[in-house]
Amino acid sequence: MDQTLHIMVVDDDREIRDLLSKFLERQGMRVTAARDAREARKLWPLGRYHLVVLDLMMPGESGLDFARWLRSQEDVPIVMLTAMAEETDRIVGLELGADDYVAKPFNPRELLARIRAVLRRTGAEGGGGPTAKEAPTKDIHFAGWTLEPGRRRLLNPEGVEVPLTGGEYELLQLLVERPNRVLTRDMLMDLLRGRQAGPFDRAIDVAVSRLRRKLEDDGRNPTLIKTVRGGGYVLATPVEKA
Repeated sequence: MDQTLHIMVVDDDREIRDLLSKFLERQGMRVTAARDAREARKLWPLGRYHLVVLDLMMPGESGLDFARWLRSQEDVPIVMLTAMAEETDRIVGLELGADDYVAKPFNPRELLARIRAVLRRTGAEGGGGPTAKEAPTKDIHFAGWTLEPGRRRLLNPEGVEVPLTGGEYELLQLLVERPNRVLTRDMLMDLLRGRQAGPFDRAIDVAVSRLRRKLEDDGRNPTLIKTVRGGGYVLATPVEKA
């Protein structure tokens, strides 16, 4: 089986498409480039992609609309490319389940680091050997829910799997490994993405909001993932491993 990572790059800027294609191919990856969402839709059935690098601002169908379509097709990791002024669109993109974002202009090496981090988190990176932190293998039980690290899945109290994106799974794993401990937004951002959150970065808040919905935790009066005013978030329930 071919273990080469296959990346789709969707951007209407030809220079960016060519730059990323050549750069990622030099890193041993296979790249399929599309100039817009329409072309990407045509190319999608022709390959199996490990990750999509997606520009949000494109003519015709927007990157947000294409991300929504992708989520209806497959739980493929998405790294968004955004302009610095596109905070609202970036937040909406994260709500749709994008795993990370990089603001333009960007350094290709930074994007490569983000791609590799997302692939490690989602388990899509093959043949890379063990990561610095081995994933736990024991199932984790909390408030009737079960997190199965070995299978990277979440089961509700009825035993039915609840689909999680790579980012949602990583956030939940961080919380259940540190129950009843306050984790600041900066700590969570650093643990999840290896960087500090900017003053207007709501990525963690968006991810927590999505995760609460998956856990059926009332956002207005949460009982599982509680907000600590001026602090961050805490998983406020006992946790057992078995």
